[in-house]
Amino acid sequence: DAGAFIMGSNMFGPIDRRDKPEWKGWWGDNPPYHAPVFVLSHKKREPIEMDGGTTFFFVTDGIESALLQAKEAAGNRNVKINGGANTVNQYLKAGFIDELWLHIVPVTIGAGTRLFEEVPNLKLEPVEVSGTSVVTHIRYKVLK
Repeated sequence: DAGAFIMGSNMFGPIDRRDKPEWKGWWGDNPPYHAPVFVLSHKKREPIEMDGGTTFFFVTDGIESALLQAKEAAGNRNVKINGGANTVNQYLKAGFIDELWLHIVPVTIGAGTRLFEEVPNLKLEPVEVSGTSVVTHIRYKVLK
């Protein structure tokens, strides 16, 4: 139901590839978004149009700007913030997230940014829980 997406630059690509003109993301020629995707970045890059209606836009002026652009692009549809954890934490700290969907996989990676790191106390209300033997999905309403 999303009309636009926001993601961090690590989600778009690894640091050694994401700024190269030939890098167009992990997903091949037809990414799963089929809507505008706003990538938070420190480096300016021209938009990348892909098959299926996905265009990657690179936003260098902060999370608020990315959110405003995504809301405008989405119209009356939702904006989804895909992550990674650093991006989600920034939006949680700013109070911009209404619902939080967690997909929990029982794998220990051992490194990386922790979700909820430096995020003030949140009040989360579970709305939906589902899953399989390999993943648990929990949808929370963020109480304000």
